[in-house]
Amino acid sequence: MRRSDVTLFTSREAQGWENDTVQLTVRAGLVRQFGGGLFGFTPTGERVRRNVIRRIEAEMDAIGGQLVSLPTLQYKPIWEQSGRWGSFEGEMFTFENRDGQAMCLAPSHEEGIVHLVEGSVRSYDDLPVLLYQVERKHRDDHPRNGLLRTKEFTMKDAYSLHATEASLDEWYTRLREAYCRIFDAVGVDFVVADAQNSVMGGSASEEFVAPVENGSLELVYCEAVGCRFGVTDESPTGGIDAGDACPDCGETLVAGEGIEIGHVFKLGTRYSDPAGLTVDTADGTTRLVQMGSYGIGVDRLVHTLVEQHGGETGLRWPVTDHGSVAPYTLAIVPLDYDEDIAAAADQLHHACGRGAVLLFDDDDQTIGERFAESDLLGIPWKAILGNHYRETGEVELEKRDGKKRFVALDDVAEIVGRSSN
Repeated sequence: MRRSDVTLFTSREAQGWENDTVQLTVRAGLVRQFGGGLFGFTPTGERVRRNVIRRIEAEMDAIGGQLVSLPTLQYKPIWEQSGRWGSFEGEMFTFENRDGQAMCLAPSHEEGIVHLVEGSVRSYDDLPVLLYQVERKHRDDHPRNGLLRTKEFTMKDAYSLHATEASLDEWYTRLREAYCRIFDAVGVDFVVADAQNSVMGGSASEEFVAPVENGSLELVYCEAVGCRFGVTDESPTGGIDAGDACPDCGETLVAGEGIEIGHVFKLGTRYSDPAGLTVDTADGTTRLVQMGSYGIGVDRLVHTLVEQHGGETGLRWPVTDHGSVAPYTLAIVPLDYDEDIAAAADQLHHACGRGAVLLFDDDDQTIGERFAESDLLGIPWKAILGNHYRETGEVELEKRDGKKRFVALDDVAEIVGRSSN
């Protein structure tokens, strides 16, 4: 894409926000605030969010998930049936429609999934099944810390249904492992902590927590490579403190703060029982369906990546074996967009894929402004076309971490493409 055609919301200054992460998210032009707890994603921010969602969906599809879309607007009876109308009402947006019927904006969709499969899932042969969606959720939360606590947000929520507890245990482990792969793929550092089931109900749950400087949880965790042990101030596990030996690997635990980026639950029959959701078994009897629930906060994940990988000069989206969630993979930065330099820049723009590349062709920007904006956006690669190119025909290819090399113009697309797949 050409800089002259793109609407960017980057800003040199973005003062008045509660911490550096929120300030950087706004400065980089990912979001704009619409009021307390309400943020809109700009074209740049939406590119990042969509890249995160694609990574999540690829992993969910790979383990057999089927994509659905359930209505956010729901009537009161299915929430009364589950017993959560009262318990969730403190954070649930509730109102009456024009006919006087009580409705809500669903903060989660356990009840909705039960309603979706009623009458279609009848036999143990129909199970197990994994259904998921990536949709907007609404909770009347106290807004704070940018995208961490908002009243409207994007969540990937998945629900598994089973004929037996053994099947639920197997798929719970499968989803847990898939979550680890998702978070590794986008480049976020995380640990796994035992958690309370609270309003969700069920028998067990774990949350995926990212260690950060400014979080919403108090966290004690292990920093050893490959170890995922952690406990939060909300974990049922007690008596574990910083300085203790890690129960999993023996290394010394440290204290900090964390952000919950994912949560997995064994719900058992918590929602199938009140709804009477059963399946026929092989011996002719009926059995209540066992359920699991699995969530990832998409907007929270974007915020967490900014928190863990941002800096004073801008964003630093991590590049993993699966590529990067950065809005663009390559910034083409010409010293001036004219004659032979312009021709080379256009050639690169075409060869590297116009949708994934940002070509700085706006004559109103100085070379310094082009560098600064590329860094602020966190674009992993820069292809710099200046005097060295005029003298040698070689492109200065620079990574976001500052490492440079000089390569032939025709080799840029292959080099950048290898790191983006």
